[in-house]
Amino acid sequence: MSVATSVKIYHNPRCSKSRLTLELLRENGVEPTIVEYLNTPPSAAELKDILTKLGMTAAELVRSKEAMEEGIDVANLDNDALIEALVAHPRAIERPVVVSGDKAAVGRPPENVLNIL
Repeated sequence: MSVATSVKIYHNPRCSKSRLTLELLRENGVEPTIVEYLNTPPSAAELKDILTKLGMTAAELVRSKEAMEEGIDVANLDNDALIEALVAHPRAIERPVVVSGDKAAVGRPPENVLNIL
């Protein structure tokens, strides 16, 4: 299995950082599986797996403004409850997230993802 087939990007085509990250992957010879997570949000189990690969808590993967707009009370939810809220409201998930094998990175800045390829 080549590296290209094992790379997945949780992508929002309306986000400039997400588009730049996808372009950067392609410039480096990687054609990732694209998951438009607003249309196809990860399950709670998938999100837990992504967080483990990122080495982050759910709170660290939250977009604060969007969480507030979606009515997610980040400060008063434990990690599992916050994961459930993010699955229900994927707009509040930081983007883009790139997963490669057992590693993952948030593409902010896009160059962050080069470390996991």
